[in-house]
Amino acid sequence: MPLYEYRCDACEHEFEALQKMSDESLLHCPACDEAKLRKLISAVGFRLKGDGWYETDFKGSNKRNIAESSSDASEKKSKVASGSDSH
Repeated sequence: MPLYEYRCDACEHEFEALQKMSDESLLHCPACDEAKLRKLISAVGFRLKGDGWYETDFKGSNKRNIAESSSDASEKKSKVASGSDSH
């Protein structure tokens, strides 16, 4: 469940609330009980716990998951075209 931040426009009280994405936004401030809460936009943060996915899990080589540069790609194509690609 996501953690949402709220601020009261009446008393400027700030707090976090753990809510489902489908839940309605909170309206009443727990500090002053005014219906002046505003949901804040903040940086997204999450933590992956337990056994997770790592860059090296399903690889047989040391190649990283990054796009190859255009010079690397053209060099590879020229080696394959000339038949000098070593396997």
